[in-house]
Amino acid sequence: MKTLFIALSLLACQPDSLNVMFWNLENFFDYRNDSTSVSDAEFSSRGARHWTKKRFYTKCNAIAKGILWASAKKGVLPDAVGVAEVENAFTLRRLLQATALRKLDYGVVHFESPDRRGIDVGLLYRKSRLRLLSAKPCHIFEADSTVMLTRDILLATFIGPDGDTLAMIVNHHPSKFGGTTISEPRRERAVERLKQLADSLKTLGIQHIIAMGDFNDTPSNPVYHKLEPLLWNKAEAFHRRGEGTIKFNGKWEVIDMFFVSESLFQAEMDIIYIPFLQAADKGASGTKPLRTYSGPRYLGGVSDHCPIWLKTRR
Repeated sequence: MKTLFIALSLLACQPDSLNVMFWNLENFFDYRNDSTSVSDAEFSSRGARHWTKKRFYTKCNAIAKGILWASAKKGVLPDAVGVAEVENAFTLRRLLQATALRKLDYGVVHFESPDRRGIDVGLLYRKSRLRLLSAKPCHIFEADSTVMLTRDILLATFIGPDGDTLAMIVNHHPSKFGGTTISEPRRERAVERLKQLADSLKTLGIQHIIAMGDFNDTPSNPVYHKLEPLLWNKAEAFHRRGEGTIKFNGKWEVIDMFFVSESLFQAEMDIIYIPFLQAADKGASGTKPLRTYSGPRYLGGVSDHCPIWLKTRR
């Protein structure tokens, strides 16, 4: 009831700025085994994780509470929420329809991708604040021009609250699985693809661009400078201060980032540390994000990533 009250009270806030959230929801699978992917079989009621309907809806409610806690902290609902590691549109629709978010006006943008694990990116957006013009999945390609079996990049264009056209690009770049030699060229190709999309948008006259996502690398990688001056990284200051969105071997790292076009250069990024979705880090000092599982053990959290927030100032 409290979270529903927060949601309804924040509906009255209609700021001039645009507020965008991104969150990697780590293995947000539905509870049905309805595909041929190994991950889907694992995340089902009879699978190794015993991913039941009850556990699925527990995660839905925890995600919703996390979004509303962040909204209360910021004093405004996010106009858009980019997400990663979702299985399908069903998970996002249930998130919006079966939780405290049901009273709000969010719509869903989602496309199936060729990812081997069966996970995709998606985007939630407030229909009263953003008018969807177009949306499409954008493949990433291998060096031989074949489609990379990873998450597509999601590109959506909107008419924003001020009447300007705005593009949002949701990313979840290839992981470091297999080692640097194998994986880094794949992430470089994903960055090149993002650059192509930003360049095409600018050619079309779309000046306001927000790219967000889990880039599976930190701002220290010089590959991100290739995006300049089309897109500027808003996460570099957090990296320099030793803050992060994920904790690896006891150290915080920023791998979830926002990139913005020059017109949005004054936008401010923040990392959201949600207290009830943090757990004691027994292997190091402080806390770390509370995951849904630790290995096979069910913990009841949401993700090993913290969400990030962007507020534009134009």
